[in-house]
Amino acid sequence: MLHGKEETVILGGGVTGLAAGIASQGLVLEAEETPGGICASYYVGARSGKIYLQTPGHEPAFRFERGGGHWIFGGDPAVLHLISQVSPCQRYTRNSAVYFPQWDLYVPFPLQNHLAFLPKEVATKALAEMVARTGQLAENTTMDQWLASSFGPTLCELFFFPFHELYTAGLYRAIAPQDPYKTPFQITSVIRGALGLHQPMGYNQTFLYPEKGLDHLVRGLASGCRLRLSSPVSAIDAWEKTVFLEDGTAIPYQHLISTLPLDKTLALARLTPASRPDPATAVLVVNVGGVPGKHCPPYHWVYFPHSHSGFHRIGFYSNVVSHFLPEGNRKKFVSMYIERSFLPGDLPQGETLAATVQAVIQEATDLGFLKEPVAIHWNTISTAYTWRWPRSPWQQEAQNLLLENGIIPAGRFGRWTFQGIAESISQGLFIGALSAGLDRLLKNNRQL
Repeated sequence: MLHGKEETVILGGGVTGLAAGIASQGLVLEAEETPGGICASYYVGARSGKIYLQTPGHEPAFRFERGGGHWIFGGDPAVLHLISQVSPCQRYTRNSAVYFPQWDLYVPFPLQNHLAFLPKEVATKALAEMVARTGQLAENTTMDQWLASSFGPTLCELFFFPFHELYTAGLYRAIAPQDPYKTPFQITSVIRGALGLHQPMGYNQTFLYPEKGLDHLVRGLASGCRLRLSSPVSAIDAWEKTVFLEDGTAIPYQHLISTLPLDKTLALARLTPASRPDPATAVLVVNVGGVPGKHCPPYHWVYFPHSHSGFHRIGFYSNVVSHFLPEGNRKKFVSMYIERSFLPGDLPQGETLAATVQAVIQEATDLGFLKEPVAIHWNTISTAYTWRWPRSPWQQEAQNLLLENGIIPAGRFGRWTFQGIAESISQGLFIGALSAGLDRLLKNNRQL
């Protein structure tokens, strides 16, 4: 089936793709039945356990997010203003911690800036190691080498190594260091924290969240797009400038923007860079709503260096804002998301997946975070975090190859980099406007 020619086609209806669709008025193709990507919200009935795409009117429900809690941090002020115009937001101050089960101890995040909360002998040793840290490392430094150089053996053995083993599914010994702003190090702040004079640090000290939920923001963005849902792409013919859908539809285009994972876009277009592909990790997100346990903490999210079932973080939706919980019963319940990382080929399936979910929920119960689960639902995200090999040219090679073939990569996964919702929307608006502006410019030049 041949579709009429489109000036601009956007692959992926996450927040980047929706923003690009708004700016370009191009056709946005989304594989799922709802837009939003990993930021999509959904509801689980507190009585029936049924899944709803919007809040049901006939029964109370928990609101969850497909990729776990996605909070809006950073961003250009103009973009944040736009977001708040589409969906009014509240600003929150981060309240997160690291949990050490051997001491039943919570230490505020970031750990290195709160040494005064640790046992005195541990804090003293860690501080001495960080004060004596060496200078810059070589360009081919791996994440574990960077962590050791920055934070010393005491904190690495206590937290950074075991946490990153879980978080990166073991890749941290081979991949390049993550963006330093995610694990900040300033020796003056470390010393102040050791003296109990800690101060907020990190890229997400404060964050926004829509008053009516992230799904309200996504629906608002989608309302400004030409959006086609349930339309997975099967191939891209860059030479003929045609996108093929799994249902057999062929859509010719003038401009193509892809927010799909960089490796997936390359595969769809049958393009292969010379360098070894950079890796990614997958994530199992277990969403749980229920009766809180006696030891349910007050934090927005908690990092774990050790867990029997393999999770690295538990976030608490309802500790940020209560409207994640069923109306009329909000004092009775808690809602949380539990994250466990895997290499993409190791994501569990079938009975193994069900057993993994059960083990995760059981450990949350054993910790006293949860007394009785009421609503349970889980999602697997095959490309959740993207990484780079040390000194790898693949990311840039891949993007250049797509651009040479008339395909513009965009977004967190499309460009294989970490960025938040605000930056993704900003990038989508820019590239969408660029595409539309280029089209007008070319038309005007042809008339000269």
